[in-house]
Amino acid sequence: MDTDNRAEFRRFKKVEHEIRILQTAMENIRNNIDLDENNGELAKLQIENVKLKHRLDILKSAIEAERKQTSKGSSNYTGTISILDHLNELFTHAIATAFPQVSKDVPTVITVSSSAKFGDYQCNNAMQIVQKLKMLDVKLNPREVATKIMEALPKSHIISKSEVAGAGFVNVFLDKSFGASAIMAILKNGVQPPTCEKKRVIVDFSSPNIAKEMHVGHLRSTIIGDSISRFLEYLGHDVLRLNHVGDWGTQFGMLIAHLQERFPDYQNVSPPIGDLQAFYKESKARFDSDEPFKKRAYACVVKLQSGDNESLKAWKLICDVSRKEFQKVYDRLDVKLIERGESFYQEGMEEIVKELADSGFLEEDDGRKIMWGENKEGIPLTVIKSDGGFTYDTSDMAAIKQRLHEEKADWVIYVTDAGQATHFQTIFSCARRAKILNPSLHRVDHVGFGVVLGEDGKKFKTRSGDTVKLTELLDEGLKRSLDKLVEKERDKVLSQEEMKLAQESVANGCIKYADLSHNRNNEYIFSFDKMLEDKGNTAVYLLYAYTRIRSIARNCGGDFANNIEKVINSTELTLEHEKEWKLCKVLLRFTDVMKLITKNLCLHHLCEFVYEVSTTFTEFYDSCYCLEKNKQGEIVKINAGRVLLCEATSRILGKCFDILGLKPLQKI
Repeated sequence: MDTDNRAEFRRFKKVEHEIRILQTAMENIRNNIDLDENNGELAKLQIENVKLKHRLDILKSAIEAERKQTSKGSSNYTGTISILDHLNELFTHAIATAFPQVSKDVPTVITVSSSAKFGDYQCNNAMQIVQKLKMLDVKLNPREVATKIMEALPKSHIISKSEVAGAGFVNVFLDKSFGASAIMAILKNGVQPPTCEKKRVIVDFSSPNIAKEMHVGHLRSTIIGDSISRFLEYLGHDVLRLNHVGDWGTQFGMLIAHLQERFPDYQNVSPPIGDLQAFYKESKARFDSDEPFKKRAYACVVKLQSGDNESLKAWKLICDVSRKEFQKVYDRLDVKLIERGESFYQEGMEEIVKELADSGFLEEDDGRKIMWGENKEGIPLTVIKSDGGFTYDTSDMAAIKQRLHEEKADWVIYVTDAGQATHFQTIFSCARRAKILNPSLHRVDHVGFGVVLGEDGKKFKTRSGDTVKLTELLDEGLKRSLDKLVEKERDKVLSQEEMKLAQESVANGCIKYADLSHNRNNEYIFSFDKMLEDKGNTAVYLLYAYTRIRSIARNCGGDFANNIEKVINSTELTLEHEKEWKLCKVLLRFTDVMKLITKNLCLHHLCEFVYEVSTTFTEFYDSCYCLEKNKQGEIVKINAGRVLLCEATSRILGKCFDILGLKPLQKI
């Protein structure tokens, strides 16, 4: 162990020793408090206990911060510190130290500053503390409170200074050396995710119905579900992507009956039912108008559900045709899924009905058997219909049990339209009541989303009023993106293969990004014209920006183009220019954006972040020369630090694009 490491080790041991002393002191307080409410020492001891607890927390955080700071020049430092979490810990301690009598009632509020002159972050707790103190007959104004908080603020390697401003804000300025070391860590170690407890996560998304074409209504579930899966995989979770397709139920009786009558030799000769949508409409028309056919269809359902081999073969044939059509869409969107439809849970449905009945959870209701949630409010589940059949409620109860208990999922996410929110709230409530779902062990989320609107502000339809097919939408996207590329004369500088890649990148990217950039809880207007604009918060603007950033190091030539790692290991980042520092601070918010998305599963936060990175980069690039050329076009100077800042920007953007499902290119 060298001298520096020995010194650090001694510091760590000293802090750990202080923690043990504090733990002992806290235990003594707990053991020796006289519980007589009239004992004057009780209030003092309670206040001291609060101080000790917060001191203990801050010291534990200090050890972790020290380790990161000590190893920032080594491969162990990843640069993934959550600035908001760190500041929250510091100010929570400061508030507890300065105002222990009210600290437990005051959640710490840290925000990103709106202007650099007000620092980089702000603590906005002073006014709230003033109100709490007033109730205790303690009179202080907000600036006095803010000053006491600032004075109690522990030192931190990420803070250069703090100051009180305005009516009582504590402004925090980040330290440039911390920022530079964090950027260098990203360059040396890659864009690392924030640390988190790794979980087994199941994401249920897309979920089209067999024998029906995927339409624009499936677009949001597919895109949002894929992006959430990419995000969770990046964080290191074990993610199972499930496609809960509608492949069971009454409609298959009419489809099988229609198949058997139209193509009696279907078991030997593959029937021409490539257009399943038309085939479905034909069978539905017969089902609605032909009573003998309807009876045959019901008989086919009974045979199918009883395991009749011929019916199962017909069912499988129909499912296979649909599956191939679905896969074409998934391949185009680069979405990976494992199909596990309603049919997968048939045995589980029988088991769950028996379990719920044996436990006394099912009640009779006009011939149905229903189950209420925990408080018997809202709408109950219909577990068994009056004709004895199962429902979506039954299959969803069987599915959640299978996922939590057989798949051992810690976290299950359902990505469907917002209209199903009540249904899933009831499923979760009933699962908790039946002890299938344990909130202390399992997390469940319904990720709802609004509908897609046309440019007229109404539900997105074709001119004839039909639902827009997803394949037609994607085809239109390819056509529009090609037109846009030709309009910008990219066909004159790109090869045929490069044009094809650019066309697909822009087409699919603009559709995905337009969806994800809106708060998923809201409706949004689908407009190719707006999606394909090369200005503003669009995929086209971001893809062009990324390609330009990636070209900077390449244009420098030498090690910058061919051995960037050598440049990284031999260059010191200084961040002297204000625009360099501004870009650095935006990049450092990556970890906090990741943590925010973990809480609410809203990807528009990431879209806002990449747009801010891109626009801030433009400010930096316009003000800071990365390389300088003479009149002959020869490079006379390269600012290595700025080129590395470009490299860090491109790496963070590249990781964000991967999470969003965008495919950036070297040339576009």
